Amino acid sequence: MQIHRAEGEKPATDAMLRVYDGELRFYVGAVLENNVYNRWIKLNVIHDVDGNKLTIFVDGVIKHEAQGRGRSDFYFKFSVYGHTGESNRMESRWRDVKIFKK
Repeated sequence: MQIHRAEGEKPATDAMLRVYDGELRFYVGAVLENNVYNRWIKLNVIHDVDGNKLTIFVDGVIKHEAQGRGRSDFYFKFSVYGHTGESNRMESRWRDVKIFKK
């Protein structure tokens, strides 16, 4: 899952959540949740642009807080983007996606 900034802006994202070896990570750093393969998790991301803050919840528990990167025009996307090593299957399932705007 990524929160993108307006096209052409650097850095390109304010947030990126990735899975490596079953670990949900903020970019390639902080591990937010272990063993995420083959199970549903509830993911909530609050992107407070005015407060310049990101808060990430997994299953209702705050797992990470990060500073934002200022104002922009934002959009988000979620999918499978790529992997390292060989794999017979890659998938990302999402349901009940809701977007709230203040």
